[in-house]
This record gives sequence, C-alpha cells and structure tokens, in this order.
Amino acid sequence: MTLTKDFTQKLYDNFAQNAKYRAVENAATKNGLLNALENRASHAANLPEFSIDLTKDPVANQKQSGRCWMFAALNTFRHKTIANFKLDNFEFSQAYTFFWDKYEKSNWFFEQLLANPDMDKEHLRFLLQTPQGDGGQWDMIVAIFQKYGVVPKAIYPESVASSASRELDQYLDKLLRQDAQLLLEAAKAGKDTVALREELLAEIFNYLAATLGLPPQDFDFAIRDKEGKNLTKFSGTPQEFYDQFVGVDLNEYVSVINAPTADKPYNQSYTVEFLGNVVGSKPVKHLNVEMDRFKKLAIAQMQQGETVWFGCDVGQVSNRSAGLLTLDAYDFETALDIKFTQDKASRLDYAESLMTHAMVITGVDLDENDQSTKWKIENSWGKDAGAFDGYFVASDEWMDEFTYQIVVRKEFLTAEELAAYEGESKVLLPWDPMGALAI
Repeated sequence: MTLTKDFTQKLYDNFAQNAKYRAVENAATKNGLLNALENRASHAANLPEFSIDLTKDPVANQKQSGRCWMFAALNTFRHKTIANFKLDNFEFSQAYTFFWDKYEKSNWFFEQLLANPDMDKEHLRFLLQTPQGDGGQWDMIVAIFQKYGVVPKAIYPESVASSASRELDQYLDKLLRQDAQLLLEAAKAGKDTVALREELLAEIFNYLAATLGLPPQDFDFAIRDKEGKNLTKFSGTPQEFYDQFVGVDLNEYVSVINAPTADKPYNQSYTVEFLGNVVGSKPVKHLNVEMDRFKKLAIAQMQQGETVWFGCDVGQVSNRSAGLLTLDAYDFETALDIKFTQDKASRLDYAESLMTHAMVITGVDLDENDQSTKWKIENSWGKDAGAFDGYFVASDEWMDEFTYQIVVRKEFLTAEELAAYEGESKVLLPWDPMGALAI
C-alpha cells in the first residue's frame, strides 16, 4: 500500500476537525503525552497501605547502571541483616558483585564461543551483539554469591564506573569482540586456546580492577546497633562475611515464572541457551506456573515474614513520578480513542514486553478472602523516585500483566511442582523472552 496524498489529507482533516483531539494536542505538546493523559483516579485507588508490610528500610540507588537484579537480591539480604543486628540502615556492596560478575561474564562469553567455534551465524551474532552487560537473573547472582561471598558497601564503595557503567561496558565489549576474533581464529586453526584465553582474561581483570577498584580478599569490619550498645566485629573473607551476616542457603530458592505462551506449558521447567555468567555453576532454571499460583507463592513467603525478589516489565504503564504501576495510569482511550488490546501471551509473542527490571516485593494488601488487591514494591532508583520514599505501589491487575518472575523457597512448592522444577528442563533459544536480563 502506498500512502497517497488523498489518504493523508483525509487523516489530516479528520484530526483538525476533532475538537477533542485538538484539546489533547494542546495539552500533550505543552505538558508531554503521559502528563496530559495521566489518570488521577489511579492515585486514589492505590494508596500505600498494606495488610502485610514487611519493611520500611531506606531505598538504595543503582544510579546509572543496570544492576537492579543485584540490588534486589542484596536488598532481600539487607532486610534480614538490619533486623538481626538491630541497625538503622546497612548496605552490601553492589560494586563488589558487579566486579566479579563482569569478570565471570567475560569468561562465560569465551566458553560459549569455544564450545562450538563453528556455530551458525545467527547464534554467533547473538553472542557478539552483547558479549556481556550489566543485567542478569536470579540464578546468576546466586552463582556470584556462592563463589565470591559479599562485603559491606563501606569496604568496597561505589566508583564512577559502577555508578555510571556505560563507558565501562563500551570498552569491555569492544575488547571482548576483539578477543572473540582471536580465540575463534586460533580454534579454527587447531591451535591451543588455553594460554591465549588466560592471557586475554588477565587483560580483562586488569581493566576491571583499574576501573572499578581491586576487590578485597579479606577485611576487618565493625558495626554498632542503632542504640549504640552492641558492637559486632568481623575479620575474614567475603565468603565468611556472607555466612555471618546473611547465612541464607541459596540452594533452597527456586525461580518461578509466569509465561502464558503456547510454547511453554505450565508445570514444566525451562532453561535458556547461552544464559549464565559463572562457568561451572548450576544452570539458570525456571518453573512455569499459572498466575494465580504464582501470586499465592509470593504471598505465602511474605506471610512467613520474607520479602520476594521479582522481575517485571517496569516501563509498562508506569507512573514513575507518582510511584504507581497501574493499568489505568494513563487514559489513551478517552483522549485519543486508542485501546491497547494485546494480552500477556501476545505481548511476549510479538516482542511488546519481557522482563526488564528486578525489584523486591515487600508487602501486599489482601481482601477479606485473602485475595491480593495491590502490592508494595521496593525499587532501587533512590528515595526520590516515586512519591513514597522510593517504594512503588503496583495494582493486582498490573502484576498479572507485567510480572514474569519471582524467587521463593522450595518449601512453598507442592511435591508435583518441585518434581517438575527438578526434572529435565526444556532448552529455550537464546533470544527467548524468558532469557531477558533485568537491568
């Protein structure tokens, strides 16, 4: 179809003669589209009051980096540490996990290349498009915790590159693509790539240490409770610090997803080709369940006093300034006669949505039948994001449509669900939406 002058003139005249559209035009060009279409009623329907409200700890800030998945995981630990040691506030070092993730992802990239030097162009292009990145998933941060432990933020503080990672990533990716050429050419020539790979990893380590700072191997630390009475001292390794200040058995947690697409039957486990960061760690793995069950699992964990790591598409109908995640945040239909009709499965199938961000569910409001009506969300964009000191409110309907992943303890799964999770996983293609990384 060619766009003719007559057809376009018809559209022009229809808009020009529509008083409602001209009013919206004036409002949107002056104030911005979303400000002009903001629905005030969504504010009143989603006040920050919850029947289960587990924490009011100050919100952290990932700044200009894609570390939300790390922040969310460390925040679930932080709540426990603050409560157990009776602290006003405390943060683990997100920069520390960032360093080791970059290092491990570089080696993971090499591993995927060398496992099949003659892979097809589509797979090779996927790997080379983003050799590494800031984003990740739950099982990937678990691999970092289990290998490297954690440290306090005071021991390994933020750097310019951890707070604003674009420059770091730009040159690390540039280096890794160059390294990919060197390794593949050596492999195809039948040369031993082990020494070359070690040489390239040394170069990457030096780059990361110079940019982010050399991470500690052991350290001394002390912290006093909020009343100033009890002083806790520590001397040891990051792994020992994890044991003393976190002490969570990460093997007892599973990733549960809701992907209602035809290619992913429920009560089946899934993994994703190329997805991971630490060579030798357990694979990234998900159990797919229906949304009602998905929400009941999250509620069950919170009823036991524990917050929930989760992944969602945070940019969908998100009122960032108000801290609201609601389907009725903006009224396109009344203003412009535009109605968005795709359901969750269609949005996944047609590349309209996927997991983009990880946060922590810290509360939920339940009605008289114990059904969820809205959720309290701890973000990692600092205390000034939204209207609730950095916390957000998500309507139950929004969670249904745009939440894709939660992490819960195995004890909440039925025997059948646990067997499905631990059974053989279907391997998804690298570009499947369930392989998306939270940033």
